[in-house]
Amino acid sequence: MPPFLGLRGNRLNVAALLGVMMPSIVSFGYNQSLLGGVLTLNSFEQQFREIDVDDATLNEKAQKSTVQGTIVALYAVGGLFGALSCIGLGDLLGRRRVILVAALTQMVGAILMTSAFDFVHLIIARLILGLGCGGLVATVPIWQSEISSAHKRGAHVATTGIFAGGGTSLSLFLDLGMSFAPGSVSWRFPFAFQVLFSIAIIGAISFMPESPRWLIQKNRTIEAREILAALEDVKPNDSKIDVEIQAIQLSLKLSGEGSLGQIFQMGPQRAFHRAMLAASVMLFLQLTGINVITFFTNTIFEQYLRLDSVTCRVLAASYQLVSLVGGTVCIFTVEAFGRRGLMLVGAAGNAICLALVAGLGSQPTNKVAMHVAVVFIFLYHFTFIIGFGGVSFLYVGEIAPLKMRATINGISVGTFWALNVLIAEITPIAFNAISWRLFIIFAGLNAIMVILVYFLIPETAGRSLEEVDQIFVSSNSIWDSVWVAKRLPRSASEDLQKEEECHSKVCP
Repeated sequence: MPPFLGLRGNRLNVAALLGVMMPSIVSFGYNQSLLGGVLTLNSFEQQFREIDVDDATLNEKAQKSTVQGTIVALYAVGGLFGALSCIGLGDLLGRRRVILVAALTQMVGAILMTSAFDFVHLIIARLILGLGCGGLVATVPIWQSEISSAHKRGAHVATTGIFAGGGTSLSLFLDLGMSFAPGSVSWRFPFAFQVLFSIAIIGAISFMPESPRWLIQKNRTIEAREILAALEDVKPNDSKIDVEIQAIQLSLKLSGEGSLGQIFQMGPQRAFHRAMLAASVMLFLQLTGINVITFFTNTIFEQYLRLDSVTCRVLAASYQLVSLVGGTVCIFTVEAFGRRGLMLVGAAGNAICLALVAGLGSQPTNKVAMHVAVVFIFLYHFTFIIGFGGVSFLYVGEIAPLKMRATINGISVGTFWALNVLIAEITPIAFNAISWRLFIIFAGLNAIMVILVYFLIPETAGRSLEEVDQIFVSSNSIWDSVWVAKRLPRSASEDLQKEEECHSKVCP
């Protein structure tokens, strides 16, 4: 059998995107909101009395509500440890093997959730599911970015917004449809359905190439040359491949040993600067307020906006479909407007929409105000997806040096999951305590992000990963990397893009 099923060039890139990236991120979105949709099902509450609030006393309701938040958060706890495990495994085993192990782990968690009959069983299943998903989210975007060309990398990895939103929407619509089914099948089937994602990932990654950059790091240059040639659809001895390998080797030489301790030192590669920047982007992603709404969309629409139960479920699922529109806009603008530009637009849009939702939400008896609030919640999701929702995982994978890419990505994605846990725990308490004022807090945080992104986030659009290294190597402080990125010549990446365009058509 020919390598990579005989696929080369653009067809191989598309196969990697649809075969591995898509099911990985769709499963992330699906798992993120799956439990929230079944928590209120009678059959689920009867099976797990620890979270049944229907017949509980006032004190019991408070306790069981906390348990509900905890069981939702346990998935994120697993995700945290899954992401952190990639700190060592990502460079030891390579990207493909980590993806394979993570997909297998996620499948085990899904099977255990489907077969759960007691609360402890469910807890263990949620942790294992999160462990696998955390590994996928920390590794797949890196792998995708390392096999994509400079001018296609943004569009390929920015699909996270579409795929995650599509997975969440699929989960909510499936929850809605299955809520009319009798007995435990109403929640066991949605749990079982997620096994399909893991099967797809395992099947696809078995035929996909390893990251050529990881192979060069391990001195397996001959294999890397063959893979780069397949990805570019040229011969292995093509001068373009020679140039790319030399650039990767130079980047490795500059990055030093790449040990964990090196991340906490600035050094010539400014590793600490880059690690903190990556973690900050993931911090910003969570502080946009997106998971407050993702986790509790039904609660927001039913209790906060006072809509009926079925309408709430339809709105919650439809809300996620906005990801398809916003994600498409992100894909087609991420190179033209850049990562930094989309983050600025997204954060500003988020701040405006959340401020308006807060103002409208302060009038719960005004039906017109409530309906307009729903419109701005949908608009908020659009601005989130074109900004941090589509760009964060891409940007984090781009700014880390090769020898520390898995480690820095593990730390930054671990930050994402840790905040996921915190937000899942405090959101029910915060809504009970301050109601619509919670949106003011997140509106303010988004406004602050506009300032921080403007001064601290350098642009990486259209650059090879090795050129991104040069941006930071040439920086003297956290404040000048933005200006260095603007001044650094783009000739190398532009030449590569022109060569690739010429390769796909007849050039003069």
